[in-house]
Amino acid sequence: MQDTAKYLIHADITAAGVVERSDVVGAVFGQTEGLLGDDMDLRDLQDSKKVGRIDVEIAAEGGQSRGEVTVASGLDKVETAILAAALETIEQVGPCGAEITVTNIEDIRSAKRREVVDRATELLAQFEADSVTTEDIVETVRQRVRVEDVTEYDGFPAGPRVADSDAIVVVEGRADVVQLLKYGVKNAIAVEGTDVPDTVADLTADRTVTAFLDGDRGGDLILKELGQVGEIDYVALAPRGQSVEDLSRADAMTALRDKIPYEEFVDGADGESSQDSSGTARADGPVAVDPTPPAEGDERSEEGGAVAVTETVETPAADETGATPDAESTAVPETLSDHVAAVIGAGTGQARLLGPDGAVLADGDADDTVSLVAESETVPETVVLDGPCSQKVLDVAAQRGVDVVVATEHGEYVKQPTSVHVRIEDGDQS
Repeated sequence: MQDTAKYLIHADITAAGVVERSDVVGAVFGQTEGLLGDDMDLRDLQDSKKVGRIDVEIAAEGGQSRGEVTVASGLDKVETAILAAALETIEQVGPCGAEITVTNIEDIRSAKRREVVDRATELLAQFEADSVTTEDIVETVRQRVRVEDVTEYDGFPAGPRVADSDAIVVVEGRADVVQLLKYGVKNAIAVEGTDVPDTVADLTADRTVTAFLDGDRGGDLILKELGQVGEIDYVALAPRGQSVEDLSRADAMTALRDKIPYEEFVDGADGESSQDSSGTARADGPVAVDPTPPAEGDERSEEGGAVAVTETVETPAADETGATPDAESTAVPETLSDHVAAVIGAGTGQARLLGPDGAVLADGDADDTVSLVAESETVPETVVLDGPCSQKVLDVAAQRGVDVVVATEHGEYVKQPTSVHVRIEDGDQS
């Protein structure tokens, strides 16, 4: 019967007394006899090999008996379910009151399929390991199979693992899904446009989500909307001006490997910028670069391959009374040195944004420098900050195209954009 069985009925049994296996088997046959009619008589079903033997494992402890009953069935789903329900009508085993509860009906064929899949995976891995001499042919065939594996998830192009994977990659279009399949990424789903569908938004609620989008305005818009209607865990973007579908295997894998947490992405740019695949914040447009060579005596620091120019700015000398001019007592600032004196020299704890002509665009608290720069209608040319120049300030300055940041000291930098000159005010100079 084991070879022809399609289902296994699993049931728990509890008896209010000491009973043995033979008592349980007798109760099953005796109390189900005639219950389901002649066509479903248990003895006839066993004789015709449609039902296998009744296996019972039971043990007594503390005056009660507990165990498990297993019945192999070659019937169809409906008949097997009826037989399982009939077992639960048993109320007595031997002289003891008893209760049988069916815990589940196992599909033996599904279990065998899982074994086939597991074994086939092992055989394929072994086969591929031994196919070194035909590597190019194998790779070509594998890529073609992956392209053919493009499926749909609720009407949207997706890889075959989207339905059951704990993690998904959200891309823009079908071509992106196809390209990632060629590289072995089988859990990508496309939003098919800049309007994020409810299907994708709902899918992000219980999955680990990486947004892998094109390095253009469309990618920026999708990321922004996806952050509003869904839940993003990581961000991985193509280099500016490139699409996911155009990336080589190396570039695509690098972008996914170097993904950054979404909260870090938003915090680094105040929610308004994009980042390249290396995790460095970038602006929507070209970043302004100061072509002027550094003056003699400038210091240059290098970290992570990106260089920022740091210069020392002299604070105006104190007057004869020894007092440094403050913002209120000084005339309207006309030069950068005047603004440095008014903001940093006076110890205001403020930040000031200056336009190309030296005009003041905005003043605010030093702690709000990132939002001041990000929200300024006119792109500042210079930021004067009475405080340290942090990584977030550097990032937003690069994104907006700021040329110079004057601060009291360097913060802890991970990467320094080459387009921004950082000048440190030195109050000891005269």
